[in-house]
Amino acid sequence: MSGPAFRESTPRLTLDCEGLLCPLPVYKAGLALSRMSPGDLLELVSTDPGSLADVPAMARQRGDHLRSVVTEGDRHVFLLEKGPAR
Repeated sequence: MSGPAFRESTPRLTLDCEGLLCPLPVYKAGLALSRMSPGDLLELVSTDPGSLADVPAMARQRGDHLRSVVTEGDRHVFLLEKGPAR
């Protein structure tokens, strides 16, 4: 008998974009995700208020999955999962 599928929750890469403004956090995240394998996780840290709308939009457009967003003061921590290869 096998248990439920275990999904890795440790990011392969953490990208610190604190202090950078649009479009740099999204641009850098897109570049990083492009070099990752499907299922890999990217943690993106941003202080750009626009990232709250821009990062989810980027993930949808690329076919990636936004697993979570945690806001800590002015910091937004996104956990993105690289989508399937196209």
